[in-house]
Amino acid sequence: MTTTNRRTPTLVGAGVGLALFFALALLPSLLYGGYAGVLLAGGIFGNPVKATLAVRGLIVFGMVMGVTSVASLFAVAGAAAGAALSILASAAPASKAKEHGAS
Repeated sequence: MTTTNRRTPTLVGAGVGLALFFALALLPSLLYGGYAGVLLAGGIFGNPVKATLAVRGLIVFGMVMGVTSVASLFAVAGAAAGAALSILASAAPASKAKEHGAS
């Protein structure tokens, strides 16, 4: 299988991974990222955290980082799964062809 043929299942796997991210992990990544932002703001500005612009910016930064990191994890895992399935699918017919050709 050539590189161009292997690229399609990899991209499909990445798309499936992102779809799973939007279905399963978007809300938890927002929540945990926001919590990390609150912890970061508390460490920088002290506890209890007051609702200033800088604190809100740190919380939004934490949420964006949480969503970005988890989405990239799902996309890379989906792409790896798609590439692995394309390799397994291309290997299966070759082994059967060798068995039938030997008889």
